[in-house]
Amino acid sequence: MSIRDNLLFVQSELPENVTLVAVSKTKPVADLMEAYAAGQRIFGENKIQEMADKHEQMPKDIEWHMIGHVQSNKVKFMAPFVTLIHGVDSLKLLEEIDKQAQKNNRIIDCLLQIHIAEEETKFGLDENEVFEILKSDGFAALKNIQVKGLMGMATFTENQQQIKKEFTNLKTIFDNINSSSIINCQLSILSMGMSGDYKLAIDCGSTMVRIGSSIFGNRN
Repeated sequence: MSIRDNLLFVQSELPENVTLVAVSKTKPVADLMEAYAAGQRIFGENKIQEMADKHEQMPKDIEWHMIGHVQSNKVKFMAPFVTLIHGVDSLKLLEEIDKQAQKNNRIIDCLLQIHIAEEETKFGLDENEVFEILKSDGFAALKNIQVKGLMGMATFTENQQQIKKEFTNLKTIFDNINSSSIINCQLSILSMGMSGDYKLAIDCGSTMVRIGSSIFGNRN
């Protein structure tokens, strides 16, 4: 099937309230343009330099999502154009995004990354750390970022029960934040679910899925 057919099939499976991020990392601009021609406007990349290069070459109505781990010293390269940064896992990184957003006269939307997987390799915060950040004076001082929601990645496993448990855990943290008395923090985006588990993620309350191989085919 073509990229267009794959995309239309995935879109047909998503409820109206779920946003599709087409994960285009490592894929050539021609592939992204095929998805663009089929109506896709949100693309996710995990390397800032690659995203910046594609942003230069492609139409300007695209929303670029940074879905990979972010190094503070690279934030300045995407600050002029990035729409949403998914993997924010420290107050220090939020402060750097805020600083670079200010330089570009922008407000940049962010998601806090929660560690829900049982693998040690995944980045992210636990629930206590999220609350610490959101209640801190440092966070209250930031004027050029908006925390819009949470992001998490499940363990890479065939065990559906484990994945479901991890997604449910993330949804609970999301609900706990929204029902707490934290000022200025109403979360609307819950980014969880990829090609292999997005249907389960949606069942567990995801509002944004990150899908790559099911659209663009496997990566080399």
